[in-house]
Amino acid sequence: MTSRTVEPSGKATSGETVDTPQHRTLGPASRVSILRLLRDTGAGMTAADVAARTGQHLSTTRAHLERLAGAGLLVKARANGGQPGRPAWRYRATATDPAPAAYRVLVAALLEHLPSDADGRTAGRVGRDWGLRLAASVPPQDDPVEAVTAVLGGLGLSPHRQPSGPGAASVEVHLRTCPFLELVGQRPDAVCGLHAGLVRGVLESRGVRDAEAVLEPFGAPHACVVRLPPPRHRAGRR
Repeated sequence: MTSRTVEPSGKATSGETVDTPQHRTLGPASRVSILRLLRDTGAGMTAADVAARTGQHLSTTRAHLERLAGAGLLVKARANGGQPGRPAWRYRATATDPAPAAYRVLVAALLEHLPSDADGRTAGRVGRDWGLRLAASVPPQDDPVEAVTAVLGGLGLSPHRQPSGPGAASVEVHLRTCPFLELVGQRPDAVCGLHAGLVRGVLESRGVRDAEAVLEPFGAPHACVVRLPPPRHRAGRR
């Protein structure tokens, strides 16, 4: 097996001319610098973040980001995970090797049954019902956060609970793998809303109702962040 490195100049290291949609997208040096910045950062960045770091005009930066996302080099998602409001898009470089997961086909099928204009809240309602069902398949735990991590782990999302001190306002769980990353690129609000609703469904199955569980896509370097109410906020089992 041989490999070659594709340079932005349009030449492979062997001297061959490379002409692919992704390479044409990387023609302008400014887009190359944006992609390099997002890859080096690891965490998601808004257009305003990128503009501030690169010194480019905000509207120009947005146009470059959309071209990179359209070529599959970036994915974008909103930070609210289905909560009310429409925050700015956050962009992250795509992974070179998306992880496989047993539920990829199921998620794709669910999205096909959602209207093309469905927002995160619509998908969140579907995700809640899904979370209630999946929660029944994991062992009962006293800590509802453990139930959430068990379900998310079964979906291939590699959840890692972060340390939190006494009195912390929330518990953070970092999702270090996204088997559905290409679906995020196609339906970002729907996919993230689906997963946010799923988390709320698992919490509800453990007696935590009306939980302010928030999914923040690309909220940490190389991870999405789920913020959950601490265990002491439980409302009691049903």
